[in-house]
Amino acid sequence: MDLVNEILGLQRQLTASIGQLKRNGVAFAEAERNYKVELNKRVLDLRDEKMAVTLISLIIHGEKSVAELRLKRDIAKTIYETNLEHINATKLQIRIIENQISREWGNGKNVT
Repeated sequence: MDLVNEILGLQRQLTASIGQLKRNGVAFAEAERNYKVELNKRVLDLRDEKMAVTLISLIIHGEKSVAELRLKRDIAKTIYETNLEHINATKLQIRIIENQISREWGNGKNVT
């Protein structure tokens, strides 16, 4: 019965993690959008300032506002990917326990 309770706990945890994944996915998408909008805005600003187009791609990622949004995007991506890995690990734990239950029930049937 302990294994069944453990599976139920992991299933609740999995459901919560999936809900969190959705929230993290939205945060990641918003961070990506904010980064791209600022990046494009700064490229256009630099072009208006008559900066050589070939230099813009070298300089743009060092711009403080762009770099800050890129960092936020990268952090949001890492959180999203970590959440996804947690979901996969939880699924694996559930499968392992299910296999253990199958072995124990299988062994119990052979004994009687």
